[in-house]
Amino acid sequence: MRAAIIGAVESTQVGLEAVGRAQGWEAALVLTLHAELAARHSDFVDLAPVAAQVGARLYKVRNVNDPDALEQLRAAAPDVILVIGWSQICGEGVSACAPGRIIGYHPAALPRLRGRAVIPWTILNREPITAGSLFWIDEGVDTGAILDQYFFHVGSMETAEGLYAKHMQALALMLDRTLPAIAAGRERHDPQDEALATWAARRTAEDGRIDWTARAQDIALLVRAVGRPYPGAFTMAGKDGAGQDRLVIWSAKAIDGTGHHAKAGQVVTRHGDGFAVMCGDGNLLDITEWSSATGRLPAAHQRLGAL
Repeated sequence: MRAAIIGAVESTQVGLEAVGRAQGWEAALVLTLHAELAARHSDFVDLAPVAAQVGARLYKVRNVNDPDALEQLRAAAPDVILVIGWSQICGEGVSACAPGRIIGYHPAALPRLRGRAVIPWTILNREPITAGSLFWIDEGVDTGAILDQYFFHVGSMETAEGLYAKHMQALALMLDRTLPAIAAGRERHDPQDEALATWAARRTAEDGRIDWTARAQDIALLVRAVGRPYPGAFTMAGKDGAGQDRLVIWSAKAIDGTGHHAKAGQVVTRHGDGFAVMCGDGNLLDITEWSSATGRLPAAHQRLGAL
């Protein structure tokens, strides 16, 4: 079986490695992004080393629907196309290269949470259980028949980084058991139940801006949801204008604010390299890992956020 792989992130690498070790499979082509377009994905991965390792030809594109990309796909003559970790919609030209044989990966229990930014939304929604889903891509968005699913629990203190890692494990496990089934003609095509479908909207880096009038627990949730490999939750430190410092918070927890009287967003204590900030519910966000352009610890009693 010949496979073409389209993608540019860690999950793409997981898929490429799985094809490389699957008996009876050949990784014929990898379509990925030019390095100068890496900013499209916060978790961009250079796939050239792994492509070379598994003997796959690698071709860099700006858009998978461009004529040169389609020419490469047609020349590869794939039996199956894996689209994993790719932000562009694959058009009719891509579909025509392997009709009905295009597989996608979605980091949710489809049909739940179709759409974008699914790992952050899983944490923000406090989903107790999620799944990795392999599905057959059709003309809709995340609507195709299910090929395989792997369910697992989401911890109450789960982080984006931890959940991302669990999805990489789920993807590898499913491909290891599903690629042989496809080669043997025993693959699943289980229709999704439209009555159970939900949709996740796109998120941007600006959605990580902290509102210090919110509850401490909710701000801590945001920190966990949009942390690495994503841009992170952030606030502004310093005076308005050019003197402000963008402060990204990577690790924090809500703690009891009893005994402190301060405005929401005001730094009330500093400890070592960390500090605690008053939140809207009277509790504190204790910040233990952060970064900024200046590397300066916010001053005691300074008020963070847009002033």
